[in-house]
Amino acid sequence: MPQTSTKPVKKKNIDFVVAIATLGALAFGFDTGVISGALPFMELPFSEGGLSLDATQVGVVTSSLVLGAAFGGLLSGRMSDSVGRKKTLLLIAALFTIGALGTSFAPNVAIMVTFRVVLGLAVGGASAIVPVFIGELAPTDRRGTLVARNELLIVTGQLLAYTTNAIIATYFPDDHHTWRYMLLLCTIPAVGLFIGSFFLTESPRWLIDQNREGEAKTVLWQLRSTENDAEIEAELQGIKDHSEKMRQATSGSFSDYMRVPWVRKIALIGIALAFLSQMTGVNSVMYYAPSILIDTGLGTNAAIIATIGNGVVSVLAVAIGSLVLLPKMKRRRMLLTGQIGVTISLFLMGASFTFLPESTTRSYLVLVFMMSFLFFMQCFVAVIFWLMLAEIFPLRVRGKVMGMAVFANWFANFLVALVFPPLQEALHGKTFFIFAFINFLTIFFYWKFIPETKGKSLEELEEHFQKTLA
Repeated sequence: MPQTSTKPVKKKNIDFVVAIATLGALAFGFDTGVISGALPFMELPFSEGGLSLDATQVGVVTSSLVLGAAFGGLLSGRMSDSVGRKKTLLLIAALFTIGALGTSFAPNVAIMVTFRVVLGLAVGGASAIVPVFIGELAPTDRRGTLVARNELLIVTGQLLAYTTNAIIATYFPDDHHTWRYMLLLCTIPAVGLFIGSFFLTESPRWLIDQNREGEAKTVLWQLRSTENDAEIEAELQGIKDHSEKMRQATSGSFSDYMRVPWVRKIALIGIALAFLSQMTGVNSVMYYAPSILIDTGLGTNAAIIATIGNGVVSVLAVAIGSLVLLPKMKRRRMLLTGQIGVTISLFLMGASFTFLPESTTRSYLVLVFMMSFLFFMQCFVAVIFWLMLAEIFPLRVRGKVMGMAVFANWFANFLVALVFPPLQEALHGKTFFIFAFINFLTIFFYWKFIPETKGKSLEELEEHFQKTLA
């Protein structure tokens, strides 16, 4: 029987620990948002400092990060189950830094794509690990709002990327290194995460699963505001009892565990949720917003500056969703509300693009409906999507299945990023009708299969799914 540890000398503020962890989300957001402003300059000829990208190469450069992210999510999920959440985040921070430096100094398309894949491994890893890590650290009554900070920092990173893109494009419009300056700034949150990772704790639930009870008790004592040993012991015992119960349910191997009907069902529901959240087409807007607006007739600099509005809307929407709505509304209701709003906004974007003549009015109508789309996506769908993925998977397979879900998420993202430029070139605004149809069908999937998770501990959710999905 492992011995429990004595009280550590110093407590840690859980908000501080979460702030460090979400630097991974900030880097994720910055790296995915910065490309939208860099692309118009990367499309310029070599003689003007660009990489002479055509429409296909734009899709390849953009989607290479996303493809790397798909595998980054898969690999980091397995790694985090093996060596822990903290060490995995440290490696992710190193990959963020290497990838950002490599892309900013890339001399040609091949090198750019290579380092975009490296950056993608980090982005996918962060998207898989950060919400799970926060969910496992958080007390039940604060889990929703703490995990939602992950999405808030993602969109904050994107807003910072849009803003710095606009500043650089305004002050260095004819500099041959304009896009390189944009990409170089991605190193800042990466270095911050790397340094901050040394101050993180490990997940107490992962420690329990590794039979490291003393360390788990230390972490719980550090992160909980209570000084009452009985409360800490009660939480520790609850995690231990549940871990042992789940350990005895199967032989313990991942493949055997996945043969259990309720585990397989909840895993498939989560993977589908992850895939469909990207089929909203959100990253066609996040990656290509300036290009879309340029296609409506807006000038390059005006389009890049207008994209800041998308970032502002996203940050405000996530803040409203996570701080105001999430504590009051059920998860399912928020998800369905957002999905309906997303579908309507996509249809209106397509209609404005397709049926109005090229004009400033059309450009700004498309921008308005783009912002409406982002509001419903970020306020409702994105907040709930990451939170539910952090909640629904069983502890024994949480890292691996989260990795599978993130792989599905980023693979869908890859498909959108790769095909959107040629589709937009061929169909223009009609592309958004395709997304609207896909999202109309998604509403019915969410209605039928997505469970409610509000108000239950992670252990209570596992037991609930074991009873209802068997």
